[in-house]
Amino acid sequence: MSGTVLITGATAGIGQAAARRFASAGWKIIATGRRAERLNDLVAELGADVVHPLVFDIRDEAAIDAVLDALPEGFGDIDVLINNAGLALGTAAAQDADLDQWRQMIDTNITGLVTITRRLLPRLIARKGAILNISSVAATYPYKGGNAYGGTKRTA
Repeated sequence: MSGTVLITGATAGIGQAAARRFASAGWKIIATGRRAERLNDLVAELGADVVHPLVFDIRDEAAIDAVLDALPEGFGDIDVLINNAGLALGTAAAQDADLDQWRQMIDTNITGLVTITRRLLPRLIARKGAILNISSVAATYPYKGGNAYGGTKRTA
């Protein structure tokens, strides 16, 4: 099987590895992230006919709408959404943690995930697509400084 996969947080780690793996299996990749230079490196590595980069912050709902509405021909029929974007901030002791960092992490790891998922649901339903939400092993056990992160990356 092949098709088109949209991967959030494709600038490093699991997201970047997933892009490479899907590309090697013949899929088209919509690679998203905040770091244009890393997405451009992925395009240079895998080819512009395979990877379409979308540079935006997953916390920005208007940006999500704008980039999805402007997908070029050949990349609009999305079959799989991989929600991978995430970050860990506010890792000080809970009583000392920066509440703004917690908000940024929640908006990235939870709000951004549900926003892009909701936006893509009509396309995914029409194509009988799939959604993969990437969690973290760090969400499965308590650890020093993981006070809010674990809750944002926990899956059922």
